[in-house]
Amino acid sequence: MSEIPVIKIGLCGFGTVGQGVWKHLTRSRADLEKRLGARLVLHRVAVHNLRKQRLVKIPAARLTDDAMAVATDPGIQIVCELMGGTGLAREVTLAALRLGKSVVSANKALICAHGAEIFATARKHGGHFLFEASVAGGIPIIKALREGLVANRFPRIYGILNGTCNYILTQMEEQDAPYESILAEAKRLGYAEADEALDVKGWDAAHKAAVLAWLAHGVWVKPRQMVVEGIDRITPADFKNAATLGFGIKLLAVIVRDFDTDELSVRVHPTLLPEGSVIANVNGVYNAISVTGDVVGTTLYIGRGAGQDATASAVISDIADAASLLRCGRGAQLIADETLPARNGCKLAPPEHILCRYYLRLTVRDQPGVLARVASVMAGHHISIASVIQNPSETADAASLVLTTHQSHEKAMRSTLRDLARLASVIEVPVLLRIGDFND
Repeated sequence: MSEIPVIKIGLCGFGTVGQGVWKHLTRSRADLEKRLGARLVLHRVAVHNLRKQRLVKIPAARLTDDAMAVATDPGIQIVCELMGGTGLAREVTLAALRLGKSVVSANKALICAHGAEIFATARKHGGHFLFEASVAGGIPIIKALREGLVANRFPRIYGILNGTCNYILTQMEEQDAPYESILAEAKRLGYAEADEALDVKGWDAAHKAAVLAWLAHGVWVKPRQMVVEGIDRITPADFKNAATLGFGIKLLAVIVRDFDTDELSVRVHPTLLPEGSVIANVNGVYNAISVTGDVVGTTLYIGRGAGQDATASAVISDIADAASLLRCGRGAQLIADETLPARNGCKLAPPEHILCRYYLRLTVRDQPGVLARVASVMAGHHISIASVIQNPSETADAASLVLTTHQSHEKAMRSTLRDLARLASVIEVPVLLRIGDFND
């Protein structure tokens, strides 16, 4: 009878996610070992502070404050990079891959910034890089794109990729409360970081969108090449206006490819969605992703997008795939450029080719002729007004003017916003939201 092989795992980072991985892997290890035909040993853990007290207890002998020592330990076959950031995390990841190890990561910022280098290193040295936990927490969206939907091309992928923003928007609408108070509440509950900018400004969702765009289209799109806008200027009045128009508001990542022109656009911004749509009704910390394939049609994925348990679930899934690959050559395969959809000259769409309808809120002086001046500016950029709502403003002698447009494009709207802001009758920076006409 052959001896059961032992697979040793090292964790670099033991914060919320790392502790969740240790806890749930310990709990489910017996069942996983039966499925995999191998023993899984949590061999070593790198932490920033050896003296810090943690909710999940771990033998002191297994702790180190040297992440690189874990990455290069000759006895460890699977390295889990759970530190975050793009500095030391990159060094640890590349060091492990150069030794032919399997690396599991939840680090979307790292992949967005250094994905090409990471996958080239893995390919060169025979290592493997698995990253299911980097997008949408416990939702297996990467496996869906990489495996389950491999027969498809993807004209559109869109959805909620940031649970913090979704929680804030949900509570603003339900409590009729301003952004600042809900943000403070989210921080108290641990849903938002002390420095919330990465989430609420849209950059976290942009990193995740970059990963999905690469998987679906084989193109690396940097956040600076996207339209990226956050939720920090949305007010309770916007929810009331949206409801009047039959919409809800969500922060969405939107990835669209026109296969006729072979142009790709990737954007992250608050979006008005028809109130009857499924994603418009996904609330709280949940994520939701709609994937339209040319063969399968539209599929929808909903689940917890963040938090210890959801992210740990995805990390452990990748650990199991890495162990399967080590054990008998099956399971997750190395993603190399040649295994992704052919780029086929795919290029980024210029702003004038990114089409949409728009919601525009202006705070204006309450005086005759203002609407006519606003309409004149919009007409000058060939933007047609579809509807107008006028409400009192909290500012004295001012009014809130809300307009929706017929279909236009990003270039025209940027020019329009610039010219509207120059009008003496417009007294605050305009607020622009997109309208999502996805028909899912």
